[in-house]
Amino acid sequence: MLADAHSLAQQFADGTTDPVAALENALLRAERVPEAFITLCEERALREAAAAKARWQAGQPLSPFDGVPVAWKDLYDLAGCVTTAGAKVRLHDQPASRDCSLATMLSRAGMVSIGKTNLSELAYSGLGLNPHFGTPANISFVGEVRAPGGSSSGSAIAVAQGCAPIGMSTDTAGSIRVPAAFNGLVGYRSSAKRYSFEGVTPLASSLDSLGPITHSVRDAIVVDNLLLGDQNGMPLDTSGLPAAGLKLCVDIDLLDDSRIQPEVRANLLAALDRLAAAGAVVERKKVNAFEQALDVIEQIGWLGSAEAFAYYQALLDSTDAEQLDPRVRKRLEAARAFPASKQVRLYQAADALKAQIARELDGAFLVTPTVGHVAPLLAPLEEDANLFVATNLATLRLTMPGSMLDMPGIALPSGTGEAGLPTSLLLSSVSGNDKELLRAGLAIEPYVRGVN
Repeated sequence: MLADAHSLAQQFADGTTDPVAALENALLRAERVPEAFITLCEERALREAAAAKARWQAGQPLSPFDGVPVAWKDLYDLAGCVTTAGAKVRLHDQPASRDCSLATMLSRAGMVSIGKTNLSELAYSGLGLNPHFGTPANISFVGEVRAPGGSSSGSAIAVAQGCAPIGMSTDTAGSIRVPAAFNGLVGYRSSAKRYSFEGVTPLASSLDSLGPITHSVRDAIVVDNLLLGDQNGMPLDTSGLPAAGLKLCVDIDLLDDSRIQPEVRANLLAALDRLAAAGAVVERKKVNAFEQALDVIEQIGWLGSAEAFAYYQALLDSTDAEQLDPRVRKRLEAARAFPASKQVRLYQAADALKAQIARELDGAFLVTPTVGHVAPLLAPLEEDANLFVATNLATLRLTMPGSMLDMPGIALPSGTGEAGLPTSLLLSSVSGNDKELLRAGLAIEPYVRGVN
C-alpha cells in the first residue's frame, strides 16, 4: 500500500522529506497517468508547497496535513480553472472566479491542490469511461486494462498511483465507493448534507454527496476535521469504536445472489469471522428496507434520473448535445418522458425506507459488498454499448440503495478476487450518523484488510 497522508505528513515532521519534494514526486507520477487529470495546477501547487515547506521548517504547520497534495474531481471549482465536469463541450466555459468552499477550507489547512481529475462525462456513469479526455487506468494491475470505476475515475487513479493521497470526489449513485472498490482504496461517501456544495457542479441534488478517496480511514477522519472544524467534524484524536461489542448486520440472502462473485462473498465473510473472533456482534438477517430499495430502483426507476435530466435539459436541447458521449446522452435522454407521478412515488419510497432501515438496523452498521464483482475489462465496454449499459447497472446495483436512503458509507479493501484484482466491503449507517460510522470504519479496517 502506498503511504497515506498521515505517513507523508510524519515525514514532513521528521524532516525526511518536505512538501516541495513531495509535490515534485507527485507531478512525476501524474505524468505516468495523464488521463487521470484534466488540469494540473502546477504554478499554484508549487507556490502552496513552498509556503508549507517554510512552515514545517519553522515548526508551525497550519494543520496535520499542511503540505499534503490533494486532487479535486473536475466538478469542484478551483480559481482560474474551467470546471469541465468531464465534458468537452464545457472546455471553453469561463474559469471559476474563486475556489469552492471545500477547497477554500483545505487550502486554509495548508493542503496543496495539485489539479483537477478526470471523470465520467457529467459524472453520469459508474464505470469511469471518458472518450474526450481518455479513460484513466490503474497501471499497477497485471494483464488487460480494467475499467477504473466512476464517476470519480481520475481521483481514484490519482490516489492509487501516488499523485496525491487524497482525492476529493462526489457520489450520486456510487461514484466514490465504486472507484475506491475497483482500485483497492478507501472511499467515504458522507451523508448528503454534511459538507458544503458551494462551487460544486451537481448531478442530482437530492442524492449528491461529497467525500474523499484515500488510502486509509484515518486520512478521511482528518479531512473531515479540516472541512468542518473541531466542533462539527471528527476530532483529530479520534479513536475507533471498540471491536468487542460492535454491532454489525449482514443480509445473507443478499450475499447468496449469483451476481456476487464468489471471492467477493468469501472475503466479506472472512472479514466478519475475524471481527466476530474479536468480539463484534455479527447479526445475519434479512434487511428488508435495503432489499425493498433494490426492488424500487429496479421496478420503478432511479431517483436521480429525472433530476439529472432537468439539470442538463438545456444542454440536451441544444446543438451542443452532439458533442456528448453517446452513452451519457442516451442515459440522460431516457428520463425525458419520466412521469412526475413516478418521481413523487420515488421520493415517498425513499422517505419511508429511510425510516424503516433505521428501525431495522437499530444501531447496527450494515455490511454489504461495495460491488458484486472486480473491475471489468475496459476494451469490451468501449466496444459494446449494450454491455456497457448492463455492466454499469450491475456495478452500481449495491451502492444505489445507500444513495437513495442517504446512508453514509465507507468502502474498504477486503482482499483480492478474480485475476488478483481488489474486492471491497461497504460499511454503511443511517443518514447523519457519519461520526460513529467513521469511528466504526477505523475499528474494522484492519480486520477487513486482514492485517489485525
